[in-house]
Amino acid sequence: MAKLAVFDFDSTLMDGETIDFLAAPLGLEEQVAAITERAMTGELDFFKSLISRVALLEGLEKSRVDSICADLPMMPGAFETVAGLKERGYTVVCFSGGFRNATQPACERLGVDAEFSNFLHDENGILTGRVGGEMMYSDAKGDMIVRIQKLLGVDRKDTLVVGDGANDISMFAHADTRIAFCAKPVLKEAATHCVDKKDLREILKIV
Repeated sequence: MAKLAVFDFDSTLMDGETIDFLAAPLGLEEQVAAITERAMTGELDFFKSLISRVALLEGLEKSRVDSICADLPMMPGAFETVAGLKERGYTVVCFSGGFRNATQPACERLGVDAEFSNFLHDENGILTGRVGGEMMYSDAKGDMIVRIQKLLGVDRKDTLVVGDGANDISMFAHADTRIAFCAKPVLKEAATHCVDKKDLREILKIV
C-alpha cells in the first residue's frame, strides 16, 4: 500500500532557516530572522514575508548562494529518519517555502524522493531580489499535498506530515498523522503528535 511522508525543510529537515544563512554575508541576518519569526508564528502573511525577505538579498552572487546552500547543517537524525521511513514503504517528499538552491542538494544527499520549493531569480549571476515558484503562499503546501496524494493514490490515513511553522498548517489539514517538530504553538494546535526534542529519529517511534 502506498504511503506518503511530507517534510518541511527549514528548521525541520535542515537545522536552521536557509534565508538567515543567506542574509548573514550581507549583515542582514537579524533583520531577516525577525521577519521569518513573525511569518512562522502566523503573525505575518507568508507570501508578504517571503517577498520582503528575498528583496533584502538583492546583489548577492548566485555562486555565493549555492556555496552556502551546499553546506547547510542537516537536523540531527535526518538521514536515519528518511532511510527508516523508506524502509517502511513511505515515499518521502520535501515541501519548502525556501529555495531550490538549498533543497535540491540537501534532498539528494538525504535520499528524499522529490522536493518542491521556490526559485531565486538572478541576472548575470547576481540575485535581483525577486522570487517565484509553487511554494510562495500560506496555502501552497496544502494544495500540493492533495495533488501528490492523487498522483500516488495515497489516502490521508496513510499520509504523515512534519513541520514547524504556520505555513505548514495547510498540509496538516490533509494527513491523519501530523507531527509538530520543535514547532511554534500555532502548529502544535493542529498536530496529532509533538516532538520537542531536536532529533528527527523521534518520528520513527511514532510510525
